[in-house]
Amino acid sequence: MSLFTLLRYRNESDRALARSIYNIFGFYPRNIELYKLAFTHKSMSTKTTSGYAISNERLEYLGDAILSSIVAEFLFKKFPTKQEGFLTEMRSKIVSRSSLNRLSHKFGLDNLVNYAKYNEHCKFRSMAGNAFEAFTGAIFLDFNYNFAYKIIVDHVIRLHIDLAELEKNETNYKSRLLEWAQREKHHIDFKQVGMRGNGYDRQYVVQIFVDEKEYGTASDYSIKGAEQLAAEKTWTMMHES
Repeated sequence: MSLFTLLRYRNESDRALARSIYNIFGFYPRNIELYKLAFTHKSMSTKTTSGYAISNERLEYLGDAILSSIVAEFLFKKFPTKQEGFLTEMRSKIVSRSSLNRLSHKFGLDNLVNYAKYNEHCKFRSMAGNAFEAFTGAIFLDFNYNFAYKIIVDHVIRLHIDLAELEKNETNYKSRLLEWAQREKHHIDFKQVGMRGNGYDRQYVVQIFVDEKEYGTASDYSIKGAEQLAAEKTWTMMHES
């Protein structure tokens, strides 16, 4: 790290974070505060005097939109003859929660997140993927869209995502189940049937009913996540019977 770069950062903690980002993605942050915020989980949020909670949730919201746009643009250019349905499905697979969690773990971004450790086993299920989105939002604000596009495409998609393999894999079981039900004239309900835990450990329990018959039940830290897991269980049950 050059002397000029060192002068950007006020303390060793900031320099360590900057070095980690450079080692993974090949650039040094200009505004290190954005990246510190990107890796601040809501369980470690602090409040301003006006009561505003400071965490990575707003950056996560922004990063989700930026990441979706980057992937959409990349796929549009990569597959010039493919139709909307194919592009939409591929984008969903790349930016899915499970995909972002995996990528975040692969890059070690999850190790940069500050979160409340209630016990040695505590790690929030979607924390890694959320941090990846927040990190994308930080890059966008720190530089611009074109810079964020280059980082995500060159360092993530081209190096760590097998598009041919991804094209063959079906990961959106909820969509698959709903399409089957519409085609075969079945009625499907996704019902939240309970909750487990409290506070940041709270999980939603969802059960699927097909023509009022009980099928898969699953829990997750988000309702959408629970629905996807329950849909996968239901799809497996239906095709094993």
